[in-house]
Order: sequence, then C-alpha cells, then structure tokens
Amino acid sequence: VQLTESGGGSVQAGGSRNLSCTASGGTPSTYNMGWFRQAPGKEREFVALISRSGNIKDYADSVKGRFIISREYAKNTVYLQMSSLKAEDTAVYYCARAKEIRSEVRRKIESYDYWGQGIQVTVSS
Repeated sequence: VQLTESGGGSVQAGGSRNLSCTASGGTPSTYNMGWFRQAPGKEREFVALISRSGNIKDYADSVKGRFIISREYAKNTVYLQMSSLKAEDTAVYYCARAKEIRSEVRRKIESYDYWGQGIQVTVSS
C-alpha cells in the first residue's frame, strides 16, 4: 500500500487549500482513510476520517465546520478541503489507512497502519 499526498503549499489566513491522497496497492476502495497533521514541536494529531463506504466521517473539534473529507473511488483518492484557514493550521499533513474505526480508537495514531510521506501546509497571517 502506498499513499501519496499532494496539494500542499502556502496560503493566507482565511483562505482555502485542498489536499489529495492517492492510494495504490491492494484495494483502495476498501480502505478507511484518515488525515493527521503535525506542527513543529507538537505531536501528530488526528484531523479527519472517512470510512470505506463514505458513510462515517469524523473531524477533530479544531477543524469541524472548516474542513471537509471526501473520497473519489474511481481515482482511489481521498480529499481534505480546508477553508477559513488559520495560522494554527500550519503543519505537515499526512494521510493514513485506518485499521480500526470504532469511535473510541479512530483518532489514535496506533489505529493506522500505512502512512503517506506528508505534505507541508503553511498558513500566513
């Protein structure tokens, strides 16, 4: 399984940015997928998750109402649409495949087994 993020870059506060994560290997349409981020000097934190069916979506409180996770099966791609960006959204963003999506564990790093290389998003104020 390989995961490749794209769409990172610099954006001004209040702006928008869309990230993509394309999966290859195995059967990507069966994967539950998540996004995490890691800011300098901070631990990696959960951002969003989408189930294999697309019926379950979960967001960190810090991004709820501003970020939208979605997927496009034909392209084996999961998206993270980010809007109303703030300086505190600056981080390296990672997509990952979730092994487990029970509500009590879906936000934990150890519930994910394959990770992308990460992509930088910088929000300037």
